[in-house]
Amino acid sequence: MPDGYRLPIRRWHGATDPDVVALGLHGFNDYSRAFAPLGEDLAAAGITTYAVDQRGFGDTRQAGRWHGSARLQADLRTLIRLLRARYPQARLAVIGESMGAAVALAASAQSPLDIDALVLIAPAVWSRATMPWYQRLALDVTARTLPALKLTGNGIPIAPSDNKSMLRMMSRDPLVIKATRVDALWGVTNLMDQAATWPDIRHNPEQPPLLILYGERDSIIPPRAFCRFIARVPLDGRTRLGLYADGWHMLPRDLQGAAVRQDILSWLQDPNAPLPSGEEIGPDRARLQRFCQAASPSLAAPRCPIEGEPDHVPDDIPAASRPCSRVASRYDRWPGRGRQGLANGRAGA
Repeated sequence: MPDGYRLPIRRWHGATDPDVVALGLHGFNDYSRAFAPLGEDLAAAGITTYAVDQRGFGDTRQAGRWHGSARLQADLRTLIRLLRARYPQARLAVIGESMGAAVALAASAQSPLDIDALVLIAPAVWSRATMPWYQRLALDVTARTLPALKLTGNGIPIAPSDNKSMLRMMSRDPLVIKATRVDALWGVTNLMDQAATWPDIRHNPEQPPLLILYGERDSIIPPRAFCRFIARVPLDGRTRLGLYADGWHMLPRDLQGAAVRQDILSWLQDPNAPLPSGEEIGPDRARLQRFCQAASPSLAAPRCPIEGEPDHVPDDIPAASRPCSRVASRYDRWPGRGRQGLANGRAGA
């Protein structure tokens, strides 16, 4: 990197002169090896994939310390510039998983990335706006008083995947961080706050085509947080969504990961082709609406702006793709759940 910091990198070779080159950004406490299954599948189809250990993770210097959202975003732009120089004729895609997706989103919220495609896998958009008040309070107090305190998560019955053999390998991998500093949790939460603002500028025509993937069994990024995020994202053809009924957080490494990896490959080859898994959400969002309503009834009216707020949905989105036109009247009949009800409940969500 320009400041002399070294990022370990892995590469899965595709064609000698690849038409598509992908850059993988791993999730929180993970590292570049997370992209091995996907990188191997893409390489077999001729796509060259690079993945780095982001600052503070994997085999980098001062692993376990949070280096700041701005620095992670600057590193991403540097990597994009280097890959553009090395592969000037190739289409360049960024594939971000969880925190890696949040890095890409936060950077895109500042200014469009110089890429041709963006894949977000289980994007980390669990912002403070969707955290319980007591969780926000505990994080704020602990970050100020015990920033170096390390938390392991032992005893918390949350699984990031149904692939137990893969999870056992990660538990034995010394490059996977097992005990997290509180100030790192504070930092990644700030990053998720930034990433969650991205839908408000998604209608920028300079934004690249986008594929978003999420699993209905994801307990790391709660459905409430994802549903609040995706409700403000128009599924307009340039942006597509795969919602996997049996998907967990580590989608490409889940037991059904082969189907997810095939969807990513297919989309990178042709962003207009149907996803082979058949798990895509259509413009009417019917299945997504059912999922979000079951997961969090208070989010049953996606993308309906509170009075006085701008509606960030572009004017050229068809009426059938604008949930406000379908559900607002029904939703406003529920006591405490109309637009004013949403306004009253937003701060303490």
